[in-house]
Amino acid sequence: MPELQPSLDERDGPRDECGVFGIYAPEHDVSRLAYFGLFALQHRGQESAGIAAADRGGYIITQRALGLVNQVFKEHDLRALAGDLAIGHVRYSTTGSNEWENSQPVHRSAGQGGGNRELALAHNGNLINAVELHAELRAQGVQFTSTSDSEIIAALLSTHPADRIEDAAAEVVPRLKGAFSTVAMVRDRVIAFRDPAGLRPLVLGQLGDRYCVASESCAFDIIGATYLRDVQPGEMVTLSEKGISSRQLVEGEREAFCVFEYIYFARPDSRMNGTLLQAARGRMGEILAREAPAPDADLVIAVPDSGNAAARGFARAAGLPQDDGLIKNRYVARTFIQPGQELRKHGLRMKFNPLPEIVGGRKLVVVDDSIVRGNTTRQIVQMLRDAGAAEVHMRISAPPIKHPCHYGIDMSSREEMIAHGRTPEEVAAELGADSLAYLSLEGVYEAVRGDRARHCDACFSGEYPLAGTHDAQSKDAFELPLAKV
Repeated sequence: MPELQPSLDERDGPRDECGVFGIYAPEHDVSRLAYFGLFALQHRGQESAGIAAADRGGYIITQRALGLVNQVFKEHDLRALAGDLAIGHVRYSTTGSNEWENSQPVHRSAGQGGGNRELALAHNGNLINAVELHAELRAQGVQFTSTSDSEIIAALLSTHPADRIEDAAAEVVPRLKGAFSTVAMVRDRVIAFRDPAGLRPLVLGQLGDRYCVASESCAFDIIGATYLRDVQPGEMVTLSEKGISSRQLVEGEREAFCVFEYIYFARPDSRMNGTLLQAARGRMGEILAREAPAPDADLVIAVPDSGNAAARGFARAAGLPQDDGLIKNRYVARTFIQPGQELRKHGLRMKFNPLPEIVGGRKLVVVDDSIVRGNTTRQIVQMLRDAGAAEVHMRISAPPIKHPCHYGIDMSSREEMIAHGRTPEEVAAELGADSLAYLSLEGVYEAVRGDRARHCDACFSGEYPLAGTHDAQSKDAFELPLAKV
């Protein structure tokens, strides 16, 4: 077995994307509410965090930095961000490198690069025509300070000649191709809009007689707001002193909500398209037990935390006992301290530790939500065998991931994916497992009570819903062009 390389900062799976939050509520401490909203969305991005706030008619103040939400903001920071409205962002880079310049919200001043208005903007998703839009704006003399496609959206809105930001968005949004759940603010209101396919989530909530928006409904629970509904694909909502208004910017596009949000990304206590994700993930495990039973197994364990709900569902349906065979250290998030040669072979134990008294001598069903490259799964299988497991049967509550995502999720390249060009039996052999089975795509849609006609499952099927996707470039598409400017 090759020497374990130190990869402690991320689990071996799809990298999280971003989370956005926006609120207009003059009677409330909006920066503090934004902080807690982002705290609830921390799972969507751990590289950087930021908040922008403003008094009505005042200037926009933005603070952003690399790190987790509770590392970036202290009490005096929130006091300095006083105002009537605020937006916030947590980031994992899907376009642009992990640098401070690429943290969000993006803040553009009036006059900057021909800007017509001051605004701040935060974005979850990935534009597949970012390079073309960037070149067009550069040709017009618009200057950029980052390599994030979010700044492209901000520049398009800032430089648009329309007097009202809503009218600017009405002309800009149809030009954007890809996934973009976006919140933006000017001095007196917040707007939020969603791409016409609805690839990434965006929900609307109410706090008293004021309104807020977020990537997930769990951000409303933490601040005492009520979930109202999803922002519709192609819709823009405005939060202002007048309350809330809505405008449909693009109509008639095929809906393509990311099915992987149900499987992994969103918090289990969030609701998406009317579905509580904890319940949907439990149903995935039940259906997996029906599709791929493990008749000789005698114990079900999860790879925590991503496999917890599906493992419980599998155990229920299979009539097998379930226990915690792997203990996860939940304080390891991202570490940049390498373990050193002496500790390197124990590196994965920074995150997972098997319990020999639980798994020893047992024929295990080990449930996880997905496998991308397989490095961590291979090490977990070996750790369980070293702890005395008699058999290890991997069960995955998603289909095999074989294709990259161009809509805001970093899933590695096709060649790095362990399922690419391999049968499940061959993948099991690569992982050292006694057997391996995936949930079928039909099983996923049965569990989420949805259908393929309104979802994107390109990472499983290779069928991308948006024209031009195959020509989209990598998340670092701007790095080399800007290095030459």
